[in-house]
Amino acid sequence: MWHSFLQTLSFQAGYNTTLVLSSTITLGMACGVIGSFIYLRKRAMLSDTVSHATLPGVALGFMVAVMFDLNDGRHLPTLLAGAALTALLGGLCVQWIKINTRLNEDVAIGSVLSVFYGGGIVLLSVIQRMETGSKAGLETFLLGQVSGLTQNESWTIMIAAIVVVIAALLLFKELTLICFDSLYARSTGQPLLKLDITLLALMIIVVCIGLKTVGLVLIVALLITPAATARFWTDNITSLIVLASIFGALSCYIGAALSATLPNLPTGGVIVLSAASFFTLSFILAPKRGLFSSLLGARHA
Repeated sequence: MWHSFLQTLSFQAGYNTTLVLSSTITLGMACGVIGSFIYLRKRAMLSDTVSHATLPGVALGFMVAVMFDLNDGRHLPTLLAGAALTALLGGLCVQWIKINTRLNEDVAIGSVLSVFYGGGIVLLSVIQRMETGSKAGLETFLLGQVSGLTQNESWTIMIAAIVVVIAALLLFKELTLICFDSLYARSTGQPLLKLDITLLALMIIVVCIGLKTVGLVLIVALLITPAATARFWTDNITSLIVLASIFGALSCYIGAALSATLPNLPTGGVIVLSAASFFTLSFILAPKRGLFSSLLGARHA
């Protein structure tokens, strides 16, 4: 087991495994970058809504793919397109409720999340009654499974993740401004709503490409945990984004390698546990905000 694990970590387990690892690492980097802005913008719960809102989209995408006889319904572009559409709809519903009603954002998030996820569960039960339902394999979108990734899917994840990172870096100044001082951003003429929607769109892309790797239930943890981990080590946003991307990449690297070595382990759970390990170590050992540092400071006070 350990020999196979070390082979996987050293990219010597074959071309397909190497490609899967590379795409997963790239996904982790993208999660770290986008997750940093989500964390600073205090949109963690919105990302949870977006991830759960992908479920009905995946189910509808499967039905459309079956209708047009695309790979027995498991046509990834169609599934991801459906996931992206319902995720966007869910995010926009939260924004609309927040702006046009007296309900606060927490209530809007809870309502939209439960409605979309409940709708997805109903659609999944309908799919199970279809002739091809038993072969759908949609459970991999719930918890993730790197062993099921094909070469084309791996390249799709890698390219999309790189595009998201580039887009975020191009908008670095504007996204940083709305994260730290949205009122000043509005006063200087920044299109606050458009920037929020852009950040939402980048989040949706990351969520969708992470469905088969981490799963819709746990992708929010991969978005937030690396950024929260990096926050223990720095006060600088540039350093925060760099560290978050490193923590995200390492979490996916170790988790995906373990999952590839032991196929019975759910990929999403292993990746999230890896991210949680980095968070725990940072919580304890970080020089300024870590537990040991705080205890030593209190003792010397």
